[in-house]
Amino acid sequence: MVATRRGLLAAAGTLALPLETMAQARPWPDRTVRFVIPFAPGGPVEVPARFIAERLTAALGQSVIVETRPGAGGALGIQYVVQTADPHVLLFTTSSVAVLPSLLAEPGYDPFRDLVPVSMIVDVPMAILVRPDWPARSLEDFLRQARKNPQRFSFGSSGAGSTTHLAGELLKVRAGIDILHVPYRGGAQAVNALYAGDTDMLITGLIETMTHVRDGRLRALAVTSPQRSPALPDIPAVAEEVPDYSLNIWYGLFGPHGTPPGVVQRLASEMAPLRENTPLAERMAASGARLLLDGPGPLEARMRAEVPLWKEVVASAGIKLE
Repeated sequence: MVATRRGLLAAAGTLALPLETMAQARPWPDRTVRFVIPFAPGGPVEVPARFIAERLTAALGQSVIVETRPGAGGALGIQYVVQTADPHVLLFTTSSVAVLPSLLAEPGYDPFRDLVPVSMIVDVPMAILVRPDWPARSLEDFLRQARKNPQRFSFGSSGAGSTTHLAGELLKVRAGIDILHVPYRGGAQAVNALYAGDTDMLITGLIETMTHVRDGRLRALAVTSPQRSPALPDIPAVAEEVPDYSLNIWYGLFGPHGTPPGVVQRLASEMAPLRENTPLAERMAASGARLLLDGPGPLEARMRAEVPLWKEVVASAGIKLE
């Protein structure tokens, strides 16, 4: 009877343990790990996600798969990861995760309470692109003309509230210009509109447009990274003309709230060797991007800096999404 009573007390004590403690006590991973991308299939974020998933499958001894869950500009996929609350279901997303809380009245997640940073993945400079025959030959020339002629020039974007839209709004604020925003249903449409002359300018990621620039089909006035891109050393940074303007797209990996520190450390340590001398590192460098894989600290710092930045930009631009 005494032994039975002790057994019951031990079982009760186990049940009383916090879920996070129990999760740490179990081996991880003990089943398939999923990278959830909150966007439609075929986007540039899938390239590093699938490469890393393949390498982690071998390193972790469990399958790591990539699945897409698009909707509401990325909010639905983020909500899915948060609500699933399983450290085997991870969020592989873009910097839009820092933007959505400013754009949506009910984003369905708190970026600091509901998500655990695992690692920055890729840092992608954007570029201010124009047609080769566009009259302004430099960023300085464009800004001078834009200041003299409010609303004469337009910039396209992949949609209201997208990073390409907010990049233009931030330029308006920091450079003191007034240019018209023309939203399209996706990045490809925005690029086509620029080619057709329907818009004057587009600010978008180099990963998607580097071939256009190198082939001479589009001309880059400037890149949005703090310094010039090694992939385009002759193209100035916007910051050379507008000192407080710097904006890159980034991809990051997050776990849901309660993801044990040991899981974060394991993922970060397994990914870190992939940043050098791998096909992915070479492909990112050729596209003007940097493969980071530098652990949770830099990702948390980036979120802390950008969430309030986008609240400021969205409020000043008066952007409202349903």
